[in-house]
Amino acid sequence: MKALQDLDIVVLTARLGSLSAAARQLDLTPAATSAALKRVENELGVALFVRSTRSLKLTDEGERFLSHCSEALALLKSGAEAVRSNQSQFAGPLRLSLPSDLGRRTLLPWLDQFLEQHPQLTLQLQLSDRLSDLYQTGSDLSLRYGEPEDSNLVALPLAPNNRRVLVASPAYIGRYGEPDHPARLSDHNCLCFHLDAYRHDRWAFSRNGESLTVKVKGDRSADDGEAVHRWALAGQGIAYKSRLDVADDLAAGRLNVVCSDWMGEAAPLNLICADRRQLSARIQSLRAFLAERCEQQLARSYRHER
Repeated sequence: MKALQDLDIVVLTARLGSLSAAARQLDLTPAATSAALKRVENELGVALFVRSTRSLKLTDEGERFLSHCSEALALLKSGAEAVRSNQSQFAGPLRLSLPSDLGRRTLLPWLDQFLEQHPQLTLQLQLSDRLSDLYQTGSDLSLRYGEPEDSNLVALPLAPNNRRVLVASPAYIGRYGEPDHPARLSDHNCLCFHLDAYRHDRWAFSRNGESLTVKVKGDRSADDGEAVHRWALAGQGIAYKSRLDVADDLAAGRLNVVCSDWMGEAAPLNLICADRRQLSARIQSLRAFLAERCEQQLARSYRHER
């Protein structure tokens, strides 16, 4: 259906800001995408984009058309999926954006299991702690801690009760001891996460109605959660991690919880999408699968906590 492909090209070009980038993602020639855009503009009788030497920018008419176009395409794709057989609902691509640490250590094997159950699915991953723009990256879904800043996005809970936890390796504790109160973290090397100009060095805790925020410092920080995790395992300091990230290490004794009578801040894990109409049978199945694995993972970590 050529008209639908033309609309897809318009939407993707708007998201990427480039006809050539849209052509690469759709495996088309730049000439084909340019021709599609001209067909739509001629049909409407308006210019949808202002062209420069480096990028395209939507006109006011283009902005208005895009919102209707995206909605219409979502409805058409939803209708097409509804008429397929139940088996075909579990075919096609899963394009996911995952946080670095949880993605590599935990989610990758889980997703392998999910694909074994549904061999007609394909998987395309983006692994990064940077908050991905679902409209720019080509990902359909994102797994992220916390609520999305964009209120237009839909956040479906996978691990709503997950929290951050202070952890250190037995080797570190054996060498330096462990703090008996979060305020004592100033006496320890704390492994920090940073992203761009933001450094996560104020760690929050609560106990019996009391709240406490501690400013920490240390000789290492990284913009990659997996790097912080590895430093903790290597005995380089104390880390403040999502319990899901370190659940396997807690269960195996590679890391221990310190200040266990204090709760870290909430870190709910959500499956995020741009529109509820994206929630096809395969996405709902993936959500249920991951939520069950998260619950089991957290339960194991508590059972083995010393």
